[in-house]
Amino acid sequence: MKKYIALLIAAAFFVSCTDKFEEYNQDRKNPMVVPGEPLFSNAEKNLADQITNTDVNLNVFKLFAQYWTETTYTDEANYDLVNRTIPDNTFAVYYRDILMDFKEASRLIQASTDVGNIPEEQTNKLAVIELLVCYAYQNLVDMFGDVPYTAALDIENLSPVYDDAATIYNDLITRVQAAISQLNPAFGSFGTADFIYNGDVAQWQKFGNALLIKIGTTLADVNPALGKSTVEGAVAGTFTSSADDALFPYLSASPNYNPIYDDLVASGRNDFVAANTLVDILDTLNDPRIWAYFDTVTTNTFIGGPYGSTSPYSQYSHISQTLHQPTFPGAFLTYYEIQFYLAEASARGWNVSDSTTEQLYHNAIASSFEFWNIPTDSLTTYMANPAVAWATAQGDWKQKIGTQEWIAFYARGLEGYTTWRRLDFPRLNMPESITSYSEIPKRYTYPVNEQTLNRANWQAASEHIGGDLLTTPVFWDVTQPAR
Repeated sequence: MKKYIALLIAAAFFVSCTDKFEEYNQDRKNPMVVPGEPLFSNAEKNLADQITNTDVNLNVFKLFAQYWTETTYTDEANYDLVNRTIPDNTFAVYYRDILMDFKEASRLIQASTDVGNIPEEQTNKLAVIELLVCYAYQNLVDMFGDVPYTAALDIENLSPVYDDAATIYNDLITRVQAAISQLNPAFGSFGTADFIYNGDVAQWQKFGNALLIKIGTTLADVNPALGKSTVEGAVAGTFTSSADDALFPYLSASPNYNPIYDDLVASGRNDFVAANTLVDILDTLNDPRIWAYFDTVTTNTFIGGPYGSTSPYSQYSHISQTLHQPTFPGAFLTYYEIQFYLAEASARGWNVSDSTTEQLYHNAIASSFEFWNIPTDSLTTYMANPAVAWATAQGDWKQKIGTQEWIAFYARGLEGYTTWRRLDFPRLNMPESITSYSEIPKRYTYPVNEQTLNRANWQAASEHIGGDLLTTPVFWDVTQPAR
């Protein structure tokens, strides 16, 4: 009994000597506040997953670009977005899982008072977040047109207005330029919490300039003056080789392997085969990238499934083993992409390089070959092909560059689909569900949820863009050739 009395007295004495009761009431294994850096990492991965994904509930741009087609369930290849509510899912991922995480990461980093904080590193972190936010918003505009922007991400406002897409683009240019100016390579940023560049601020500067080139190039037909000044102002600071590629390094184990691996291997399903659109063009050009893109059906024979039609898995070329690897990287921006944009700029007469348009075109294709590990001798043979060589390839510069750019974007559906919308090449196939080439979609329709939960703003946006239709072009898509 004396033992227990002594323990009670000791406990009473201990309590009476502290006034930090809140410290003893904290669960230190489950912190109440998440630091900004892990939220940034999470948003970066969510963005990588979304742009890389081939899950038909989330991303069908490899189908819309006609790189792949479906084996059994062909709804998406026939442009049915409603059955799986694909636009709703896309909105949710971008606004909830990507942009909201970036916003909260930024807020927490700004508010952080941790000992050892370096103001310059904090500024670098905020600028890196800003670049990826702008990258995400450009994707949203390119998919939908007008989208919530200035009023987005406000939890007190469940019915945000939709901003004019062209105005968003203009603002993105300003934001990216400001973010680049804030980056200071003499200091670090996220370190290993940044999966793309490991916190290398100089690389993020190059990324920002590459993003400006992408935005400016996309504006070329609708606002050539702004497109020209944006691209010319960024070219000196952009990627100089494939070593600068912004790639997301996936791992070999779940849940961090490439989502393409999830769809092609881990799911145990055989939902996709090569589309005849791409296979036929690669075959005609005798393009050696076909060996990196697809597997043969019989010895040295590639066969693409008729786009939009049922294509039994056993009868057509499968997606290559390269894309079956769990560690195949997700691509944000690449050197070959920038070289194609600069070739376009040069063809328009913009001052972007001492190289000729032909040389930039050649560099872009060479960089694509390098990305897919195609031997140099195969490149030499390919560039000598009259159907590929700049001087003899068919069509004007839009057809030459557009076709090769579309081929190079094989693993990046949205960029390939955007290239086709901007440059109108190559000619795509029409699935059985449509009767006119003009019926091939030019955008995602808005989420069904927006029609019920944000109806007034959805209706206003729909009227502003010319109708919430698959065939309504995004503002920068101003050429609509009849074919």
